[in-house]
Amino acid sequence: MDIKLKPIGFARHDSPTVPRHWTVSEVQGILEIDPQYLEGLKDIRVGQHILVIFHFHKSPEFSRQSLTQCPPHRQERLGVFSICSPIRPNPIGLSRLEVLAIEGPSIRVKGLDMLDGTPILDIKPHIDDKHSLPSFPGQRRPDTA
Repeated sequence: MDIKLKPIGFARHDSPTVPRHWTVSEVQGILEIDPQYLEGLKDIRVGQHILVIFHFHKSPEFSRQSLTQCPPHRQERLGVFSICSPIRPNPIGLSRLEVLAIEGPSIRVKGLDMLDGTPILDIKPHIDDKHSLPSFPGQRRPDTA
């Protein structure tokens, strides 16, 4: 089976380094989304958290030896599916980012843990529970309450 994905945009920032994970990141930057997807951004709000799915485009090729890896903050080898390593069978990452501003197809975010130029594959809302699910019956958008 062949699966083809194409970027909907790219992460941009000028930080010389980025943390290994969004939970420890204060890095701010922009998600530059292709203008053809602008209408799809219409209900994203400042202050909300979004999940950004991205491609680890600079990761080394995955090999059988990478099934277990020793993260820099651990002293033991762990299975690739139990860690957040960018060296994966499918080099896909996931970050939870805070939305700071939206200007057209550009979303200013905080918590970046991806390199400048990283291809963005998708954006999803962060859902705390069924009541924060945008499609939950009776759910009102914050600006219509």
